[in-house]
Amino acid sequence: MSSENSQTKWGQFIPLVTVFFFWGFVAASNDILIPVFKSAFSLTQSQSQLVSLAFYIAYTVGSLLYLGISIITGKDVVSRIGYKNSLSLGLIISALGTLLFYPAANMGSFPLMLSGLFIVGLGFSLQQTVANPLAIALGPIITGSQRLTLAGGINNFGTTIGPLVVSFAIFGSVSEASTAVSIESVKVPYLILGAAFALVAVLLKFSSIPNHPPLEEGDVVKEEIGGPKTSALEYPQLLMGMLAIFLYVGVEVSTASNLPAYLEKDLGFLTHNIAPYVSLYWASMMIGRWGGAVEAFTDSKSMQTLFKFVAPYLAFAVFLGVNAFMGHDLAPFYVYGLIIIVLILADLASKGNPATMLLLFSALGILALLIGMATTGMVSVYAFTSVGLFCSTLWPCIFTLAVSGLGKKTTQGSNFLVMMIMGGGVMSFVQGLVADATTIKTSYIVGVICFAYLAFYAWKVKGILRGQGIDFDKKISGGH
Repeated sequence: MSSENSQTKWGQFIPLVTVFFFWGFVAASNDILIPVFKSAFSLTQSQSQLVSLAFYIAYTVGSLLYLGISIITGKDVVSRIGYKNSLSLGLIISALGTLLFYPAANMGSFPLMLSGLFIVGLGFSLQQTVANPLAIALGPIITGSQRLTLAGGINNFGTTIGPLVVSFAIFGSVSEASTAVSIESVKVPYLILGAAFALVAVLLKFSSIPNHPPLEEGDVVKEEIGGPKTSALEYPQLLMGMLAIFLYVGVEVSTASNLPAYLEKDLGFLTHNIAPYVSLYWASMMIGRWGGAVEAFTDSKSMQTLFKFVAPYLAFAVFLGVNAFMGHDLAPFYVYGLIIIVLILADLASKGNPATMLLLFSALGILALLIGMATTGMVSVYAFTSVGLFCSTLWPCIFTLAVSGLGKKTTQGSNFLVMMIMGGGVMSFVQGLVADATTIKTSYIVGVICFAYLAFYAWKVKGILRGQGIDFDKKISGGH
């Protein structure tokens, strides 16, 4: 490793994490669009979930396009045009997607709205392909996980404020007595978002971010794309892990995307009062990740234990502060601080073992959903939103277990895992179908099934990796 790569290049890393913020901001804001579109276009619950499906399927389509072009041309696309250029191109693609919101709103076209979201997601797919390895490259490899953890925290800040900002932009002029909003109200917020994409694309283009960073795994990437036919899919931990990622992102997204309908239909919430609860769900992801990342910043066991209690409540304070700034009543949320204790105790009990953490948190996710389904009122709301707490660290757990032992096939395996992000859209749509056939509350059985497989994978992969002589009993970090 060169001496110039011995410290984190903060001047390059800070501009980079803006794309992580955008991923979270837009993904969580989709949960505000869903009830708006459902009302404006008179959609069923399953049809409203096409919002999530269009957005998340774009990740898979983008990954397949990226792989296909790389295979046809014989060279990795990102290696050809460069990392910085790829980031800017991805942002411009996403900006073009937001432009479709203008004619779609004027024409009242739901398919055109979905097309816009799909193109935004297509741009995100290219950004995601580039940004994660680039974050690792902007400094020593030994602190790469710290940079990914920090980037994940920025992502979760986006998921926390996105629903609040977009809701305010759409419903800001809607009176308390009104329950409807014009579909044209989504035009301006998304045109502003598109302008932000374009501005950041230009700023990144002229930033000091390297176009061809010195990646530790650079030679591996070239070998896997053009080389031998042997596939990473031969490893059972990856094959099972792909389904685990699919179902993990599925339960994470579907729990949130069906929450507005439950709040409206079952509990009588007005559409423009839903945003704080959607924000709480995504803030729960931030709460869990801040707590799960502390070991990446200190080796002191006593300090780690202290910060495992402090960090989640700091993240919770950020959620409360943002909602206070937006003028929302905080009284319903204080009791949620007690649920965070469950998260902290489970985190301590896992001792950083990814398989143990995956098993514990999946079990708690099942419990949370069952409590939500069995109760009513605010108890059920807290139960459903707490699923965010128990999803918070599952991405890095599954990712670590799935690519362990792949060696030079790790890059290929990682790309297969990213493709499975489409589970967020597919499982949201499946839950919507179940909701249409039964009730929204009953539809959360879909999430229970997802968590059940994750618990099974946590148990099964232990034996698989042990058979390969792999010791994964160490702390992981990062996140989706």
